[in-house]
Amino acid sequence: MKFTLSWLKDHLETDASLDTIVETLTMIGLEVEEVDDKAAFRPFTVARVVSAQKHPNADKLQVLTVDTGTGDPVQVVCGAPNAREGLIGAFAAPGTHIPGIGVDLEVGTIRGVESRGMMCSERELQISDDHDGIIDLPEDAPVGASFADYAGLDDPVIDIGLTPNRPDCTGVSGIARDLAAAGLGTVKTAASTPVAGEGACPVSVAVEAPELCPGFALCKVSGVKNAESPRWMQQRLLAIGLRPINALVDITNYITFDRGRPLHVFDAAKVVGNLTVRRAADGETIEALDERTYTLTPAMCVIADDNGVESLAGVMGGERTGCDENTTEVLIESALWEPTNIATTGRTLGIITDARYRFERGVDPAFMEGGLDLATRLVTEICGGTPSEATIVDHRDDETKTVDFPVAEVERLTGIAVALTEALAILSRLGFEPQKGDRGEGESVPVTVPSWRPDVDGKADLVEEIMRIHGVNRIAPVPLERDGGVPTRILTTLQNRTRDARRALAARGMLEAVTWSFIPAAQAEAFGGGQAALKLANPIAADMSDMRPSLLPGLIAAAKRNADRGFADTALFEVSGIYQGDTPETQRRVAGGIRRGTAGLEGGGRHWQGAAAPVGVFDVKADALAVLAACGMDPTKVQIEKGGPDWYHPGRSGTIKLGPKIVLGHFGEFHPTTLEALDTKGPIAGFEIVLDAVPEPKRKPTKTKPPLALSPFQTVTRDFAFVVDQTIEAASILRAAAGADKKLITNVEVFDVFEGASLGEDKKSVAIEVAIRPSERTLTEEDLETLSATIVANVEKTTGGTLRG
Repeated sequence: MKFTLSWLKDHLETDASLDTIVETLTMIGLEVEEVDDKAAFRPFTVARVVSAQKHPNADKLQVLTVDTGTGDPVQVVCGAPNAREGLIGAFAAPGTHIPGIGVDLEVGTIRGVESRGMMCSERELQISDDHDGIIDLPEDAPVGASFADYAGLDDPVIDIGLTPNRPDCTGVSGIARDLAAAGLGTVKTAASTPVAGEGACPVSVAVEAPELCPGFALCKVSGVKNAESPRWMQQRLLAIGLRPINALVDITNYITFDRGRPLHVFDAAKVVGNLTVRRAADGETIEALDERTYTLTPAMCVIADDNGVESLAGVMGGERTGCDENTTEVLIESALWEPTNIATTGRTLGIITDARYRFERGVDPAFMEGGLDLATRLVTEICGGTPSEATIVDHRDDETKTVDFPVAEVERLTGIAVALTEALAILSRLGFEPQKGDRGEGESVPVTVPSWRPDVDGKADLVEEIMRIHGVNRIAPVPLERDGGVPTRILTTLQNRTRDARRALAARGMLEAVTWSFIPAAQAEAFGGGQAALKLANPIAADMSDMRPSLLPGLIAAAKRNADRGFADTALFEVSGIYQGDTPETQRRVAGGIRRGTAGLEGGGRHWQGAAAPVGVFDVKADALAVLAACGMDPTKVQIEKGGPDWYHPGRSGTIKLGPKIVLGHFGEFHPTTLEALDTKGPIAGFEIVLDAVPEPKRKPTKTKPPLALSPFQTVTRDFAFVVDQTIEAASILRAAAGADKKLITNVEVFDVFEGASLGEDKKSVAIEVAIRPSERTLTEEDLETLSATIVANVEKTTGGTLRG
C-alpha cells in the first residue's frame, strides 16, 4: 500500500516529521517497507532561457543561454522544438541523475558546441509521458528555486506492507485513523455528504445472486466531459505507480486508494437495457479492460446487461462499456461483494487488481453509499454533468457485531497492565464503541466493532488493538525461569535420528537436497503411490499433483538436472517425510539417498590411473547400513533379503529387515523401466531407511561409557571355503560362522567367491576369513582346531554346505 505524505495529511492533522510517522507506522503494526524521500528530484532548479540561437552545425538544435538564478548563465545545447527565449523550465546541472531516462548527466560536446546541463521534459522528470518538448512554466515561476518544491515532486512516498487482516488500511483514510489513535494528530477526513440528484436513475439493477452481492448502489451522471484529471490527482497516482488514463478512470482509482472503496464506471451509452447481477453461465466469456478474453463458470459473479456480461464483479470491468474520450454519460457503481467468491474468481482466472485486493479482504459495507456520493461529487466537479438519484439494492444484515471484552485479558495475554480508561480510550479512537457505565477494572465491557473492521471477532483481537497502540515496546523483557534440576532431553528420538542420519550421510560425501513433497502422478505411480487420497485438490502446478510416496523420485530428478548441466557424478540425500496414505501412521520419516555415475564413497570422475567404477548395489547398501548405525542400531543384527520393491532391479537390490515382520528399508540399483519413466539414464543406485521403523533403543541406567577392555593377545585368522548351493546367501554363512563363539570371534568377512564345473551343478565356493582374538590366554593349536570344527559344523548345519577340500 503506497501513499504520499501530503496525501496522508489530507486526512491527518499533524506536525509530526516523516521519520516519526514512519517509526509509528511500524510500531502499530503497519510495517513500512520502503520510503522514497524524492531526493532524486532535489538537484533540479527553475531556470529561464535568456537567449536561444541556432546551432552552427545542426539544423534542429539550438544553443541556449540559461539563467539558473545564480547570476552566472550557463550554455545548454537543446533540441526541443518549443525551446525559445524567455521560456521558464526545469534545469539539470552536470552530475545530476535524470530519473526518467536513467542517465547521469555530464558536461558534453554536441556537434562541436559545449553543453553544460539540460532543460528537461516531463517524461525525464517522471511527471508524464510527454517528451515532445521541454517543460514550459508560467511567467511567475520563481527562477532559481527548487523545481521539485515548486512542482510538488518532493512529496515523499511511503510503502507499507499490509497483513490480510487489515482491510481498513487499504485506504489512506484508514491509515490516518490509526496514526491519530497512536497520538500523532487528529483525523480530518471529510464526511461524505449525499449528492442531490435530478430524477430517478433510468437504469435499474436486479440482484439475482444476493449471496454474492449483499449490496449495490448505482447513479447516472449525464453531460460529462471526460478529459485529463487534475494535475494534483495525476501526481498522486503517478507517485504510487498508477498511470493516469482519463478523469473518470482516475477518479475511481483515486477513491480506491484514498478510502479503500473500489468503484466502477460504465459508459452509459454502451449499456443496453438494465443491469443484472448474477452468476455467469458456464462457458460465458468477457473481454476485460486488460484486453484479454476470459471464459467464466457459474461460480463467478458478473454484472450483465441485455447484451451479456459487462463486468467481472469486484475484479475487473469489461472493455465494451469502458469509458473513453467520447464518453458523455456514465453509470457509477458502488457495490459489495462476497470476499471468498472474489478471491476464488481472481485466483481461477489469474487476475490481480486493486479492486480484487480490497474486496477479497472485505471493504467497509457502511461506506457503500458514501463511496458512491464521493465519486459522484468528484465526477461532477471535475467532468461536469448532472447526476440522477441513486438506486440502492440492499441485502445486508444490519446487525452490528458486539464483543464482550474482559479488561483483565490485556494483562493476562500480554503481561502488561493497561488502565481501564486508557484501554477504552484507545478503542474509541480506533472507532470501536465501548458501552458506557460504571465498571471496575476486573469486569467486562461490551464493545461494538466498527463496520470497517471485519477481522475483529473476539476478545483477543481487542487486546491486540490496545497493545499495538499502547506500544508493544512497553512490554518489559523477562528472562525465562531457570530450572535448578538436571535438564531432561529436549529432542525426541526421531529428531535425534534425523540429525544423526544427516550427519552420517554428509560424512560419506553426499550432498543434502531439499525436494518438493509433491511429484507428477506418473512418478508417484512408478514408486508405489498414485492413490486418490494422495492427490492434491489444488496443486501449484500440473506436474505436482500427488504427494510423494518416496524420496527417490525427487532425488533422481535433482541428479538429472545436475547431469543436464554437466555434473554427471552426484551423490544426494534427503531426510524428510513420505506419504503412503492420508492417515498419520502412513506418513513416515525416511532417510534416502542416490548415487549417480561414479560418485562412490571415495569420489568419482576420471582419473589418470583409470576410470572409477560405476556406482552399484554395494555402495548404497553401505550408505543404508551407515544410517542404521547412526541411529544407534548394530548393522550386524539385521537381516538382508535379496530383492526389493518393483522400482529396483530384482537381482541387484535388497531389503533390510529386523526379524520376519519389521522392514527397515531397501537399497539397490534402479530398474531400467523406472529410469525410463523418470526420463533419465544410469548408472543410478539408491536406498531408503524408514527412521521411525527402527526400534527404540533400550534405556541405559547411565550414559557413562563402559571401561575400555583391550586384549593383550594377538588376533589370529583362519580361512575356510565352503561349497554351498547357488541360492545360499553369503550372509547366512557369515552369521553361522560368527555364532560358533561370540566371545572369541570378532569379525567374519567374505574374501572370495568361486563358481565352476569342478564344484558341481548349481554350486559355488564361498571363502571366509574368521578373526579370532583371545582375551584370557594364548590359544593352543588344539583350541583352534576345536573352534574350527565348531565353525564348520555351524555352517554345514545352517546352509547344508561342506568344507571345500
